[in-house]
Amino acid sequence: MTEVPAPAHHEREEPSGRRLVSLSLLALGIVYGDIGTSPLYAMRECFYGSHPVALNPANVLGILSLIFWSLVLVVMLKYHVYVLRFDNRGEGGILALMGLVGLDKSRSAAVRRVLIVLGVFGAALLYGDGMITPAISVLSAVEGLEIATPFFKPYVIPLTILVLIVLFFFQRRGTAGVGAVFGPIMLVWFSTLALMGIRGILWQPSVLLAVNPMHAIRFFIANGPHGFLVLGAVFLVTTGGEALYADLGHFGEKPIQIDWFNIVGPSLVLHYFGQGALLIRQPSAAHNPFYLLAPKWALYPLVGLATVATVIASQAIISGVFSLTRQAIQLGYLPRMQIVHTSQAEIGQVYMPNVNWTLMLATITLVIGFRSSTNLAGAYGVAVSTTMIITTILAYVVARDKLHWSVALAGAITAGFLFGDLAFLGANLFKIADGGWFPLLIAAVVFTVMTTWRKGRQILNVRLQEGSLSPEMFVTSLRGHSPVRVPGTAVFMHRTREVIPSALLHSLKHYKALHKQVILLTVITEEVSHLREDERLHFEELGEGIFRITCRYGYMEEADIPALLERVSKERGMDIPPMDTTYFLGRETLIVTARPSGMAMWREKLFASMMRNAESAARFFRLPPNRVVELGAQIEF
Repeated sequence: MTEVPAPAHHEREEPSGRRLVSLSLLALGIVYGDIGTSPLYAMRECFYGSHPVALNPANVLGILSLIFWSLVLVVMLKYHVYVLRFDNRGEGGILALMGLVGLDKSRSAAVRRVLIVLGVFGAALLYGDGMITPAISVLSAVEGLEIATPFFKPYVIPLTILVLIVLFFFQRRGTAGVGAVFGPIMLVWFSTLALMGIRGILWQPSVLLAVNPMHAIRFFIANGPHGFLVLGAVFLVTTGGEALYADLGHFGEKPIQIDWFNIVGPSLVLHYFGQGALLIRQPSAAHNPFYLLAPKWALYPLVGLATVATVIASQAIISGVFSLTRQAIQLGYLPRMQIVHTSQAEIGQVYMPNVNWTLMLATITLVIGFRSSTNLAGAYGVAVSTTMIITTILAYVVARDKLHWSVALAGAITAGFLFGDLAFLGANLFKIADGGWFPLLIAAVVFTVMTTWRKGRQILNVRLQEGSLSPEMFVTSLRGHSPVRVPGTAVFMHRTREVIPSALLHSLKHYKALHKQVILLTVITEEVSHLREDERLHFEELGEGIFRITCRYGYMEEADIPALLERVSKERGMDIPPMDTTYFLGRETLIVTARPSGMAMWREKLFASMMRNAESAARFFRLPPNRVVELGAQIEF
């Protein structure tokens, strides 16, 4: 018997030289699209949004100071310096943090449950972000046509919808073919932002004084509670911070940081200061300072470049939602869905049709319902700020577990970041009536679905084990009353390795025979992103031609059962010919009854519906279609 060693920490090999430059350019196109397109609407919302402040030089300097220090404290210090170091075997994102928290089994079950619930809710919030980001980004870019001429005003909404439809239809082709051009385009975009900003600063160099935080303090003193509400608009400059962490697994820490410190951060600061200079010089430009900062001859090219940049930003968000959904499926929080791999080289590049069309309908509905990027800005921020708070809390736990920081050190850093996070959330809560309810509603629905599936799976596993035989008892019974053994190999897949699969018992009952070689196969997804090959297999020979294999995968990996059996065949000297191997799968039909289960009746019905509509296990585990037998069973739930 081969024991599986405990998961070990994975060290990423740091890139250097030409590969580092290449990764940095790619990261520029994928990681920074969201935060890089915030200048289209962030400054405008401070003076022209739902809670605007008076436009005067003192307030402009105050807003610029808030923007500057938000970028420094939240994006740079919190994410680049602090959170990026918490990788789960090279992977980042809120589910990676949740996995790191779950690895410490010494923590009490109640505390672990609370932390995991926080992580799941944080992941659910990102779905709302995935719907709003494409809508507000593309709409704000196309609105530039209104600045060029009022003629285009009636066509802004239709053109935005057209761009979004093309964007979502493009998803099935993947990003493998065009990913290489994303980086150079975004390099042009950030260079343009910097040049526009410098143009504005030259008009009014005094805006550079905004780096002094006293301007932010004076702003709050002068504007009182209303100044606090403007934080909801200032927060828009930090959206995309979570994307930095979520994309850690694709590029690593170094390329992401190189981009921020050398290109993205300086370009954004210069551009926001340039917009501030424009507003001091020309207060009437508050309705769209981004486009009015550019010279008139550059307006149409800028609209085109902004539209392409927002499409790239949306592409990254949509791909991120696909990746998040796949992780949630692997971790057992969502039912199996169709996953199409769009690249043979990169397993992370996936397309999920059901998720794609749902996002498209939601995004177009948002554009039609809100009708302007200013209205959409009212819905934007609540979900992201809540996710940032959850990230800060989970990061505290991981800092204590992984870095072994003292309570005082980890607590002080966490308290500092939470102060800012809670201030932003407090300001964003006033947006709920203006549309902030939408991402919260989406998060509540997704959270309910995820927890219902997880809880339902646990209850179903208990039901399947009731009155079941253990593999050891089954082998003992074969020695006394052996059925007819037929040639070939039968692979019975089951959720739990402690009991004999019901499909095996049904097969024996109906066929009165058993294959000469029987493999009981259980696939387990661990709370780490990847496993080494020597951690993969747990192999046992139980006797009478019965073998038990437990195969472990990380939540970023996918099971390929035929390839797994080929490896077992080579390593163990077993004869498992693909054309003489049959896969038996159990397909349970749930009958919802009044029997107590621990879930409300409506959640039982929801779980049963998800079970019926889940992707076939045969396709999900890449089983050859002509070698699969499904045996149904009805289970009272």
